Amino acid sequence: MSLINEASLIHEIDIVWLEDIDKLDYVRQSLDRLPTRRGKPAYHRDGRMVGYAVLGPSAKGAAASGTFHRRVFWLAPHDRDTLPGGEYSTGAPLESVDPRTLAPRQPGHKTERSEGGPPSPAMVALGLTLPKA
Repeated sequence: MSLINEASLIHEIDIVWLEDIDKLDYVRQSLDRLPTRRGKPAYHRDGRMVGYAVLGPSAKGAAASGTFHRRVFWLAPHDRDTLPGGEYSTGAPLESVDPRTLAPRQPGHKTERSEGGPPSPAMVALGLTLPKA
């Protein structure tokens, strides 16, 4: 499940990846207020931006600020791609999804791969499964 819903993505027309997502188990996503509909946004978090959404011409800026809500995809310095044995060797951050499940206007979701492996014994006991990818 994603923290971002489809209604907030209706104006997306493309996702631009800055890295090969086939090498990433998960990406973090956030809905940022940005000054433009298109183009690579400025990045002000720890870690690195790995992609961003592009909005179509029908997207309207906020009345008060003129900014646009756009998705930004990123990884923190302590994420699994950089520290495979670290905090997220299994499991994944709340705001993360498998990048292979993302598309314009689609929030994406977690998969077995993004969570770091096979289901936990608790999930198995409850009969819960995640998609493979």
